[in-house]
Amino acid sequence: MAQLAGSAATMAWDAGQQRRAQDYYRVALRAAHAAGDTHFGANVLAGMARQMLYVNHPQDALELVRLAQEGVRTSAGPRLRAMLHTREAWAYAAMGRHAAFHRATRHAEDALSSAAGVEEPYWIHYFDTAELAGVTGGRLDLARTDPHEHAAAASQEILAALAQRGPDAGRSHALDWIGLAECSFLLGDVTGAAETTHHAVSAAARTQSGRVRQQLAQLYPYTVGKGVPGPVREARDKIRDLLAR
Repeated sequence: MAQLAGSAATMAWDAGQQRRAQDYYRVALRAAHAAGDTHFGANVLAGMARQMLYVNHPQDALELVRLAQEGVRTSAGPRLRAMLHTREAWAYAAMGRHAAFHRATRHAEDALSSAAGVEEPYWIHYFDTAELAGVTGGRLDLARTDPHEHAAAASQEILAALAQRGPDAGRSHALDWIGLAECSFLLGDVTGAAETTHHAVSAAARTQSGRVRQQLAQLYPYTVGKGVPGPVREARDKIRDLLAR
């Protein structure tokens, strides 16, 4: 029951149905508590934190992650610990807390490095080095406030994720390309930005994810303005055409 409700929450959240997602998350959390499944309960709290990050409530996200970490402090396996640390790092990035972000990211890397051969629940098996690279690309939050300091590092993390998970990753693959395109714009690499935006639109067209389209819409403003080069205008048109479908 808890896992069914958790899956429903993720689908609702991905479709942009935030209130419905919150309802499903609460059902999943109650079911996990009733079953005594503290590990899945922590996973649900991490999902709730992710939702808070997307609606720009990083302090609420951090409190949810800390609650999850406290509940499994002595029992969580390395993949679950690593995933929770990435949520923690993401919250710190959104709050502009650079040192805390880097500390939490190191904890995630250290935890995942010991995951080989450790038995963990099937629902956390997805969290591997590619996933770690992709979510630490969440340092985009830092890059937006200080591109010179953080955009290049975010770009490298996202490239690492793209190298490890291809188009079959669907939503994650599209989000990686969108993030990489934004990094290119932040770095002032217009040629690279146009090319990666084309890739982003192509990847987005292969998924029905509402979240992917939301992120693509946030990329659109980078492509407007006077005097933008032809390739960027073409990328802008592709974004507009896809979002209009």
